[in-house]
Amino acid sequence: MSEKRRLGREFFTRDGITVAKELLGKTLVHVTPFGAVRGIITEAESYMGETDKGAHTYGGKRTARTEPMYHQGGTSYVYLIYGMYSCMNIAAMTEGIPQAVLLRSVIPADEDSKRIMLRLRMEELNKKQLKKDAELYTMEKYPSSLDKHLADGPGKLCIAMHITKNDNDIDMVESADFYVTEGIAVSPSEIHAGKRIGIDYAEEAADYLWRFYL
Repeated sequence: MSEKRRLGREFFTRDGITVAKELLGKTLVHVTPFGAVRGIITEAESYMGETDKGAHTYGGKRTARTEPMYHQGGTSYVYLIYGMYSCMNIAAMTEGIPQAVLLRSVIPADEDSKRIMLRLRMEELNKKQLKKDAELYTMEKYPSSLDKHLADGPGKLCIAMHITKNDNDIDMVESADFYVTEGIAVSPSEIHAGKRIGIDYAEEAADYLWRFYL
């Protein structure tokens, strides 16, 4: 298939709220051992840097872990939650301003991508099946819920697109294997806002409507 135009630096070097909204409908591309997988972004959250109590960089917390957030817009920031699931973020703004967008959900952009996503999700599910000594899933026989919930959640997104810690701190404007392209047309009326998920500790910042979804 012909590749759509890639997003350049100017797209990402804007504030995290603008970038999050405008990432909706764009296509995340990752080259995996099974081929290139493309996911249309349908949900994203903004994290607005050192004054945002929900952000990893709140209060100027610059560590080895958070360093990619301080890099130029378009840099990947992949971190682990619960010591096992990856979360995919893209830095916004310019060098030294640590804003970022967490990608929460994608849908397959094409049938080849869906096939790869299913394969990757089933590999993960079958690890659990083996522990339970249960029947393994196949491409012909798998839970029907998997089609609907293939990559709707930060952890599932990363599994379905083979995104790991190895993909942390990548310049997605320059990378040949990990980048974002134009996707589908999205009108402002299709974009909804809600509270961010899983940051109850963030006091008043937990109520900010900085989660955007289609």
